[in-house]
Amino acid sequence: MESSPFRLLRNLSRTREIATVLLNHGFGDLVDRIGLREVWYQSIRRVFFWRRHKPLQKCTTVERVRLSLESLGPTFIKFGQVMSTRPDIVPPAMITELKKLQEHVPPFGSEAAIREVESELGKPVHELYREFDMEPLAAGSLAQVHRAVAFDGSQLVVKIRRPNVVRDIERDLSLLEQMAVLAEAHVPETRVFDPTGLVKHFARSIRREVNFAREGRTMDEFRRLFADDPSLYVPKVWMDLTTEAVLTMEYIDGIKVDDRDALLSAGCDPCAVAASGARLYMKQAFELGVFHGDPHPGNVRVKPCGTIVLLDFGMIGILDADIREQLVDLFVAISRQDVPLAVRAVLKFGESSTAVDEALLHVDMRDFLGNYYGVPLDKLNVGTLLGDFMSLLTTHQIRCPGSLMLLIRAIVTLEGIGRRLDPDFNLAPVLQPYIENVVRARFSPQRLRAEFRAEATKLWNVAHELPAHINKAVAKLSQDDLRVHLEHQGLGQLILELERASNRLVVGFVVSALIVASALIIRQGMDSLWFSVPIYFTSSVLALWLIYGIFRSGRL
Repeated sequence: MESSPFRLLRNLSRTREIATVLLNHGFGDLVDRIGLREVWYQSIRRVFFWRRHKPLQKCTTVERVRLSLESLGPTFIKFGQVMSTRPDIVPPAMITELKKLQEHVPPFGSEAAIREVESELGKPVHELYREFDMEPLAAGSLAQVHRAVAFDGSQLVVKIRRPNVVRDIERDLSLLEQMAVLAEAHVPETRVFDPTGLVKHFARSIRREVNFAREGRTMDEFRRLFADDPSLYVPKVWMDLTTEAVLTMEYIDGIKVDDRDALLSAGCDPCAVAASGARLYMKQAFELGVFHGDPHPGNVRVKPCGTIVLLDFGMIGILDADIREQLVDLFVAISRQDVPLAVRAVLKFGESSTAVDEALLHVDMRDFLGNYYGVPLDKLNVGTLLGDFMSLLTTHQIRCPGSLMLLIRAIVTLEGIGRRLDPDFNLAPVLQPYIENVVRARFSPQRLRAEFRAEATKLWNVAHELPAHINKAVAKLSQDDLRVHLEHQGLGQLILELERASNRLVVGFVVSALIVASALIIRQGMDSLWFSVPIYFTSSVLALWLIYGIFRSGRL
């Protein structure tokens, strides 16, 4: 991996900009602790003195975090939005503030949009579309959308990636990765949150989001999965007019899902829409294992006939069978007040950089389950339950898989939309049959046979390979070639302390020797100065050079 100074220097201009924004919003201590100030001290110093006159006292810390992210542009705004979905590691006040993140990005020019389309699709725009609207329909930090008409008369929208946005994202991701490494090294309290792991997860997410070819394939897959379900419609994608930077899809003119008055005016039943949306989402997550990751009202439309339309498939969550079953175990444990089952489920899907105190986790889990003891299913607020569960995980420094956090955020969003459409909306009755289906599928004869076959195959492979491994170990032992690799955890700190102690001894001996030498020269008198002084001077220079080297190593 490229060392931090070289990576920071390579992106010096952007690094300076990041530090400037942090300093302007009162995070000078953070800049110092992760070592950014040393790279471009003079530039930051000018900003630092200017910052002292900036009136920051009116802003809270969480507000300054949001303002900093907004000032740093699309990559950091997206990072903040992703962090707002992680209640297992981000405090509630910070999450509330991060949800306010806004993208103040003007649309890029129509000429640039045309150039991007023609460059990606290899033809003039008039040969690709019968009509192409030069005015953007909408603009975001990663792309903007234009209306168009196909040669067969189909109404289209063309999603065009911003020029150079991938280059800028990769630059910022490189800096985010290095800042995460520096934070872990110099700000110990951040290690429990695994900053490097979070940045890697975010990098995967945003790289997928700017790959429109991937998004188009995902939309086609959802169209196939729900082809026989009239309650959900996914716009058609023109794959021959789609690349990583351009997505051409069917235009849908629907009603925003949370606009209750508009739904009533169109003759739709808002309560039925809420129930249908919840059912579709539970089917995606618990039956298909793949779900739309961002179901906010801007991405969900309703046709006048009541059919739900999903837009923007850039963020997709995937739940494998194991995670689904562990999540179902949690819901079953809540209904049965089964503390050991709930703890086992958490320890299976949770991650922690520190040892989890299982005894204390059992105590807190019992309190958590007790809060929902005897609550009827039709009165259970799933969003509140999941929020309390996230607080429990945060207390024990347990992190959830990113896909599970995405699902939890989506469920909370859906419940909020459902209650706006239907004051009596409850997600729990919709969720219950899907939980029961997962439990039945786990213990079905087909599943048990498949698991028995898989475990038998593993056992056979172990039995088949074991004699060969034993023979190899015995052969190495007979040839005195058996090696054992030991890893001493914490030995690095011990070595560092020993080096510091020895360096202090060296400095002490050198200084003592210089003092003694000075005394001897003075006692010898003037006759031998012409011989002693040059030797003393040379020795002093070498000694000072040695001491300077020890000081620079930082191990004194």
